[in-house]
Amino acid sequence: SFRGSDTRRGFVGHLYAHLVRKGLVVFKDDIELRRGQSISPQLLQAIQDSRVSIVVFSNDYASSTWCLDEMTAIDECRAKLKQTVFPVFYDVDPSHVRKQHGVYENAFVVHTETFKHEPHRVDGWKRAMTCLAGLAGKDVRNK
Repeated sequence: SFRGSDTRRGFVGHLYAHLVRKGLVVFKDDIELRRGQSISPQLLQAIQDSRVSIVVFSNDYASSTWCLDEMTAIDECRAKLKQTVFPVFYDVDPSHVRKQHGVYENAFVVHTETFKHEPHRVDGWKRAMTCLAGLAGKDVRNK
């Protein structure tokens, strides 16, 4: 799971290529969804079929409802299917992600207003983010 505008051609592209070179079967969704579009059934199936998911939290990650829905699906698979999740903090402070501070707080202020009739959805995103950002992962700020 990653925010394309932040990481697709740089960090995620290099990570993907490295994992493929190591012989791993890797799924990377290269489709940018427009605002309001839903995650495809194929992406949800790929998440469910995975043994490991990597979530790349970046500065713009929380602004994408698609990323947040994807992250929530990953968290559900972690809880129900015992899937391994490895968070990567790309140029963001892990505590800001976990506690939804800084740019993450700003994004959730917007989501709370946008989804004021679906507060359970926003609460679910926050819960999943707090949980996944609390897992052992990799901080790649300024590297």
